[in-house]
Amino acid sequence: MPFPAELREKIDEIVSKSETKQSALIPVLHEVQNRYGWLSLESMKEVAEILDIPPASVQNVATFYTMFFTKPVGRHVIWLCRTLSCALRGAEHIEHYLSEKLGIHTGETTPDGKITLLEAECLASCGTAPVMLLDDELYENLTRKKIDELIERLLKD
Repeated sequence: MPFPAELREKIDEIVSKSETKQSALIPVLHEVQNRYGWLSLESMKEVAEILDIPPASVQNVATFYTMFFTKPVGRHVIWLCRTLSCALRGAEHIEHYLSEKLGIHTGETTPDGKITLLEAECLASCGTAPVMLLDDELYENLTRKKIDELIERLLKD
C-alpha cells in the first residue's frame, strides 16, 4: 500500500534537500517511523522504491540503528541508560522499579500498548546519572518519586 499523500510530500521534501537519494535514507526512515511508530517490511520496501535503492540497504540501516524499530512498540518508549556511570548511581534499581511499576521486563511493551521499556547503551549524561530518555526528552537524577510522576502522567495519556 503506497504511503499517504502527506507522508509522500514530506519524503519528497527531504529528498529534494538531500545531496543524494541515499543520503536522504535516515531522515526518510525517521519520517516514516514518526508516522507509523515503527518500520514494517512493507514500509521499508516503499522507502527503497522511492529512493531507488535496494530494499536490503534500507533494511540494513533500519536494523543497525537502535533508534529505528522494526516491530511495533508502545506509544511511549523509555530508554534507560545502563552504562557504568548510571549503573554506579542506581540504574539497576530504577530498572527493577520501572519493571515492577509497569508490569513488564526490559524489551517488552505494556499490555495496553502505551509504554515500551528498553535499555540504552549510553545517553551521554553521565554527570546526572541515572538517566532515561522518554520519547525525545531526557530525565536525569532519577528517583522513585520522579518515576512515579512520569508513569502516572503517561498512563493518563
